[in-house]
Amino acid sequence: MELGSKRLVHREQDELSGRPDHTLVGVIRMPRSTISPVRSIVRRILYASIALAATVAIVYIGRDGYSDSSGGEIGLLDVVYYATVSLSTTGYGDITPVSDAARLVNILVITPLRVLFLIVLVGTTLEVLTERSRQAYKIQRWRSKVRDHVVVIGYGTKGRSAVTSLLGDDADPGRIVVVDTDRAALESASAQGLVTVNGSGTRSDVLRVAGASRASAIVIATERDDTAVLVTLTARELAPKARVVAAVREAENVHLLRQSGADSVVVSSDTAGRLLGMATSTPSVVEMFEDLLSTEAGLAIAERDVEATEIGGSPRHLPDMVLGVVRGGNLYRVDAPEADAIEAGDRLLYVRKSPPPDS
Repeated sequence: MELGSKRLVHREQDELSGRPDHTLVGVIRMPRSTISPVRSIVRRILYASIALAATVAIVYIGRDGYSDSSGGEIGLLDVVYYATVSLSTTGYGDITPVSDAARLVNILVITPLRVLFLIVLVGTTLEVLTERSRQAYKIQRWRSKVRDHVVVIGYGTKGRSAVTSLLGDDADPGRIVVVDTDRAALESASAQGLVTVNGSGTRSDVLRVAGASRASAIVIATERDDTAVLVTLTARELAPKARVVAAVREAENVHLLRQSGADSVVVSSDTAGRLLGMATSTPSVVEMFEDLLSTEAGLAIAERDVEATEIGGSPRHLPDMVLGVVRGGNLYRVDAPEADAIEAGDRLLYVRKSPPPDS
């Protein structure tokens, strides 16, 4: 009985990850390139004109093999007429235009109206099928190539802020994957050019589809702390080498996230509470914190590799305002004894000036 239940759980976990790529259209959504309607219509007219011109050329070269029911010779006008009625799938009825004027009217008036009718009748269906095929192809390419990307689980207020920060640090939108069950949130993420996966981050098969096992970082920004713990356990199991960053509302749950495998835990309620308290007496300090956390303009906290000329020197003597030294995965404040001298392989946590918004 126990063995059977384990097999059932395994099949459920592989429900998405084991499916072919083309069946994931709707689960994974690739960002679409924005093309104006006018440009799209002009492009379609151009393709149709090229097809018509090629058909005319082919028929005209072999016009000796065609006959006219009226007994006349096949001329260029006859070839164009034949091409238009053939491409528009008109076929031949018991009434056919014989005079040049009638055929010219058929080419310039009747056929465009017929094409317009076909577009109105089946255009929407063709557009949906074409978009679905395009999405399936993009999904197949993306799943085969995606590496070292960032998976953001939860696209509420915290998730959107995390993505904004990543984009502010010049991250490629195509290398950020958002996992959520809210369709409105996924639509918003897709509008920013992000790859989206519709599903719960607590399910291992959903995280597999998002490529979590090959991600460089996983950001857990769920609304509930218990959900964050479960997502962290699932993410750490799939991606033992990825950096897992999680947010919780209550500080008492931090140790649960740490034990579940989170590398960094941010307490949203405590952080907001401290800022609210500081704003009552020292509002300028709060403004400075907001400036440091924003990447759009002003000052921002950043991290960089040390330069060869900086090795052996003190971080306090650098032109940059250094806050700390990251060595072996550990952060040492700039006034700590370990940070007296910069070593090869260190990274510096410093305050940099962000470019203005219009630059």
